[in-house]
Amino acid sequence: MKLALLSMSMTTVSVASAHYCMERPPFNGAAARGDFVAAEEGAARGPCPMLNTLANHGFFPRDGRNITLDIATAAFKDALNFNATFAEQFWGQGMKAQPDPSVQSFDLTMLNVPSLLEHDASLSRADNTFGDVQPFNQSVFDETKSYWTADPVTIEMVANSMTARQLEMRAFNPNFTFTPASERVTFSEMAALFLVFGDIPSGTVSREYVVSWFENERLPTELGWTKSSTELTQSIIQEMSKRVANATSPITSPITAPDAPATPEAPGAGPAATSTSTAAAAAKARRSFARSLAALSRAGGHGA
Repeated sequence: MKLALLSMSMTTVSVASAHYCMERPPFNGAAARGDFVAAEEGAARGPCPMLNTLANHGFFPRDGRNITLDIATAAFKDALNFNATFAEQFWGQGMKAQPDPSVQSFDLTMLNVPSLLEHDASLSRADNTFGDVQPFNQSVFDETKSYWTADPVTIEMVANSMTARQLEMRAFNPNFTFTPASERVTFSEMAALFLVFGDIPSGTVSREYVVSWFENERLPTELGWTKSSTELTQSIIQEMSKRVANATSPITSPITAPDAPATPEAPGAGPAATSTSTAAAAAKARRSFARSLAALSRAGGHGA
């Protein structure tokens, strides 16, 4: 999502399976609120898949325009169970893109400007240097999901895909820009996958849910998903964002306090106990890292 804090973070859905195809009613509200209707030609859409999803389901105006604070608050609560404080912060971010201060609403296309909610190294969009940041990019997302090597997807898998994407763009995008604010938004976006679609305590999420959502900008209700029964507050969002941030660290040993004893190794633990899928994911991440560093060196340090 470019749902911020959730690290906050997606025009028409460019990849939709036949399972999801349906006749598109007009913008006049012919479809009930909550029903999915893919964006019509001329609809406003932005770089954040979750915001586009809310418009596709009619929680935002289906044309993606004139999103007020009241609309945002009701949409995030009714569709996803985010509390009002989150909605207010999101809406405040969106209003920074509104060029007319007398207008108390914004359109999703306004969010396509760099360094607000949009940022380089997206998991499903091209960087601004390489073209339009709004439409879903299947090639980018195919690389992203290649790091999701098991089902359910874990925080570590998502962190691997995020790190690999950042390294790749740092190497190949001569205008690569990634600020502390971009990092916070990214952590929040990754956290949203688990908060909205997954199991918060375990930090896991159905691969089918997340892939379907990214590729269709549609809530995966037909796959069995239901919105969280827990109201998603800022403290919950921040805690999950921290878990994502911690997972990006390359440190593999337990982190202990300076004077604390090391964590004892459980019986059967150690390299031999590492699962095949986890080992494969780690190896893939290392190979990608090495390729990116080599490319960065060849490019003369572009993006550094």
